[in-house]
Amino acid sequence: MALKPEANGMDYDQDKVDEMTLALLWLTSFKDPVGIRAWKGQDWDTMERLHTKGFISDPKSKAKSVVLSKEGEKRLKELFAKHFALKR
Repeated sequence: MALKPEANGMDYDQDKVDEMTLALLWLTSFKDPVGIRAWKGQDWDTMERLHTKGFISDPKSKAKSVVLSKEGEKRLKELFAKHFALKR
């Protein structure tokens, strides 16, 4: 469990933040000729960690979106369903 102490004076679990951020990327994902992309309007440190984990392309670019890896696309769908889908 990775903690980041400088978040507004609060320790938090970076892995949980990464999971929730990946889930929320589903809301801004779209298909283009390159593949599935998502807008990168999230915390930069979190986006860098998701890149390091192999879920998204390098967020340090002029592009306003990132390309999802196949694993990233699969995980964000799973995580969005896990955390936000209505149980019927």
